[in-house]
Amino acid sequence: MPSALRAEGLTVRFGGNVAVSDVSLALAPGEILGLIGPNGAGKTTLFNALTGYVTPESGRVSLFDRDITRLAPHERARAGCGRTFQTERPFEELTVLENVLVAAFLHEPRRSGAERLARETLEQVGLGDRADQPAGDLNLARRRRLELAKALATRPRVIFLDEVMAGLNPPALREMIAFVSELSRKGLAVLMVEHIMEAIVELSDHVIVMASGAKIAEGAPEAVMRDERVIEAYLGTD
Repeated sequence: MPSALRAEGLTVRFGGNVAVSDVSLALAPGEILGLIGPNGAGKTTLFNALTGYVTPESGRVSLFDRDITRLAPHERARAGCGRTFQTERPFEELTVLENVLVAAFLHEPRRSGAERLARETLEQVGLGDRADQPAGDLNLARRRRLELAKALATRPRVIFLDEVMAGLNPPALREMIAFVSELSRKGLAVLMVEHIMEAIVELSDHVIVMASGAKIAEGAPEAVMRDERVIEAYLGTD
């Protein structure tokens, strides 16, 4: 079986600053890869390179063995890449259903098909009863679920989750952990950037740690958390 997602030697520069330095990774269908590191480590830039929002100076990205390195974000979405963003930006004047419809039209050109997909997705994320509510009225936890619904309505094969658990209270966090786990059980490949270590340890099949744009450790969550390089990157040294 091919990798769902593979990156080889990705390097991203902004002027003279190397934001991502020669990073490689592989993700299998149904697998969860956790991406962690201190602020400024290059995690979001790597996400943007994988999803088409920045162009790498060198390296290659493939989705199920298809080279997508030069595809625009909307082309990668059509190919099977779905993502959420750190900051939720719903169309606040539209209803929850209408927000998801925007994404559902990617593969369902008819209104009837798109609406059916959007409603099914809202039920999947637990927002079925909020379909007619203005998106601007949702609380943080429900906004995060709306972001997930929009990503899932594009029918992704790989989903990129950018800090979907930040700021959630304990019950909402447990619900989100269970939801992401269920996505992987259904065969979806998940790449998640997260600062909530509880979620990383519980969900990730393996973890990549970045610091200063480079990959400094990779492996099982428990082993990575004991790595001296990881401890130093997060806590510093005397």
